[in-house]
Amino acid sequence: MQNLRYAFRSLKSAPGLSLTIVLTLALGVGATTAVFSLVEGILLRPLPFRDPSQLVLIGDRLEQGRGTSVTAREIDTYDTATNAFASQGGYIPASYELSGAAIPEEINAARFTAKVFPTLGVQPILGRVFTQQEENAHQSVAVISYALWQTRYHGDPNILGTILVLDRRPYTTIGVMPRSFQFPLEDGRLEQAQLWVPLSLTPEELSDQHAGFWGYQIVARVKDGITMSQASDDTNRVSQQVMRSLPPGQTQIHIRGQVIPLFEYGVSEVRPLLRTLFLCVSIVLLIACVNASGLLLVRAIRRRAEYAIRLALGAGSRAVVRESIFEGLLLGVAGGILGLGFASLIVRTALQLLPETMPRIDSISLDGTVVSFGLLVALATGALCSFAPAFAALKVNLAESLKENARTGSTPHARLRSALVVSEIAIALVLVTTSAAFLRSFQKMRAVDPGFRPDHVLSALYLLPLQQYPTTTTTDSFNLAVLDHLTAKPGVTAAGVTTSMPASDMSAMSAYTIEGQTPDTWKLKFAAFGTIYGDYFRAMDIPLIEGRYFDEDDRTHAPLVAIVNQTMANHCWPGERAVGKRMHVGAPKKPSPWMTVVGVVADTKIGSRDDPSNEQWYTPAQQTASLYDAGFDGKLSNPTSGYITLRSALPPDHMIKTLRASVAEVDPLLALQQVQTMNEAIANVEAPRRFNTGLISVFAAGALLLTITGIYAVIAFSVSQRTQEIAIRMALGAQRQNVARLVLISGTKLAVLGCILGLLGSAAASQIVSSFLFEVSATDPLIYAVSALLMIAIAIGASAIPAIRAASADPLEALRSS
Repeated sequence: MQNLRYAFRSLKSAPGLSLTIVLTLALGVGATTAVFSLVEGILLRPLPFRDPSQLVLIGDRLEQGRGTSVTAREIDTYDTATNAFASQGGYIPASYELSGAAIPEEINAARFTAKVFPTLGVQPILGRVFTQQEENAHQSVAVISYALWQTRYHGDPNILGTILVLDRRPYTTIGVMPRSFQFPLEDGRLEQAQLWVPLSLTPEELSDQHAGFWGYQIVARVKDGITMSQASDDTNRVSQQVMRSLPPGQTQIHIRGQVIPLFEYGVSEVRPLLRTLFLCVSIVLLIACVNASGLLLVRAIRRRAEYAIRLALGAGSRAVVRESIFEGLLLGVAGGILGLGFASLIVRTALQLLPETMPRIDSISLDGTVVSFGLLVALATGALCSFAPAFAALKVNLAESLKENARTGSTPHARLRSALVVSEIAIALVLVTTSAAFLRSFQKMRAVDPGFRPDHVLSALYLLPLQQYPTTTTTDSFNLAVLDHLTAKPGVTAAGVTTSMPASDMSAMSAYTIEGQTPDTWKLKFAAFGTIYGDYFRAMDIPLIEGRYFDEDDRTHAPLVAIVNQTMANHCWPGERAVGKRMHVGAPKKPSPWMTVVGVVADTKIGSRDDPSNEQWYTPAQQTASLYDAGFDGKLSNPTSGYITLRSALPPDHMIKTLRASVAEVDPLLALQQVQTMNEAIANVEAPRRFNTGLISVFAAGALLLTITGIYAVIAFSVSQRTQEIAIRMALGAQRQNVARLVLISGTKLAVLGCILGLLGSAAASQIVSSFLFEVSATDPLIYAVSALLMIAIAIGASAIPAIRAASADPLEALRSS
């Protein structure tokens, strides 16, 4: 307690310096704690299920790589034929129009087999989950999420038995899940399921025509004592059985069973990014720590006469070191407490700015684990900051320090001060080069042509309820009627509907065969597939490279036609004219009718502009029934969802009411989703790269700010220590500009040495950074050169004020005060 009181009085005697150090540490600790809250919430916190480490996803791995999906038929096959799992259940994401007493809205949902809830090991907080008997009997029952219970039904305790109208069909509410329950594990906050209904597979879903749709998933619980390798072998054994039971048209498809831990599936893509962010913020913390060490070292050097007297009077070196450590701990605790406040503010802001693709957003918070981590970091940084001043106190020369005129630039601590500056510059340069690479990568992405002109385009997603739209005729009627209403509105120049929307990050995939391929030469390959109503290509202003767009003659009984993108044309018919070529859906043995390519259009990015261009083809929606099988006429063969697009002469946000009104004129109860301009859609899909770039740039800016203050403080102190030397030089005739040059050269030398070390560190870190960059090398010489020049310029700028002050000093006054 005596040491603690003495350390507090000592820091109180220099309030300006103490406050600067506290703010410096608070910045580093706050940023580090905020990023750790992301790491803890996403990567370290276990999933809210019973024994989550035993949960896995079972899927088919096709020839094109990893897979976690299965067909409808496989759900029962894997359940009955595998031996490595205690339980398993199948599911598929879904979306429903929820209507009734409140305003209709489109909500995300999922269809579960009755075994999914027991496999996950989560019980509802109200009511129950559905049973196997209810699933087999196709009972219309629903379990709702805690969020839906609170927002739409205001936490009504009598919710059980309430009738929900889903796709205009009544469902009975039988349970409410806990607040923490989220499944399937979808990215972001907008795609989470809000209710669950029985899967109840239909005869169509189990038919041969549906056997090529890998859209379902299986969650399973591994038996005790079964390793992941054994579970994978068991699944692969069953996959061979599945492959032998494929319909005749799919016998050339090769699959292997795959088992992926459920937790790994949810965070595998974001783990490298979070590690990189944590590394970057650790660099900022290290710079803050070095900065604080430099300031405490300056203070210790100024107190060397005091240390000398205490040591001369018999004080032990341990007592001096202990006092320095206590001062560092006090500063660390103060910086940590303030830093936690900063972290809370940062986390609240980040939760609003995080991209929607970030998983487990709801798990991010400043909980007890994160706060404890922040306080431990604060204590560690405080202790680390005290090492340099403690070393300075132990290295005091009693005789020299007790002299009255002991102020000299050649103290034994000069090398330590210089080392701190060099290390600070080197560490900051690693972050600056990383930020420059991310900025250059983002600039490269923004320069990529998305394949369409997004200005003046408005889009909206819809999902038709099967109860009202059970056939192809009814879906065709809806889409064509909406387009008729839209095109009649003033300001609308073109309108269309598609199932494959650019910048939506979603598209159906279809295998295909081109004319001339044989079963021996055919390999399974998928292309993005979209159906088109109306004047979609002109609405999006997608350039026509060859041939023609679809027209009104491309109807149900007309010859089947298709339009392919440039990537597909180059791949399928290299060096040839694609227009006039023929292709059909599926494998060569599949008896699908041929369609003729009538046009080639530019590639459009289904996701972000930094995604590779995929093969893509389009067909008129009114020909979809004939495209797969002539016997489909009269049944539902068209997708029940799509994106309405319109191009307007007016600003697109002014056309939102027009779009909603046109849909309401056809179906007043239909809810629209994602009503947005295409510029907004592009911004949303590019949000992850923008967020990464912005956050790392903020870290780099903070590092530069800390570096500037650190360099200035050390150079200014060095100049003050050399007051007598500078005065003598000027008294002997040295010019003021030479004195200023001397100080600037001193700062420049430290900067050059720091840049050399920093560039070596940047090269070592390039392996981590390179995976996040687009068309930019992490070791780009231009980035390295510009970043190094920036650091040297900053060092010179930080040295300028002390240099000017030294050059403007009066030699006589300086000698008197020395």
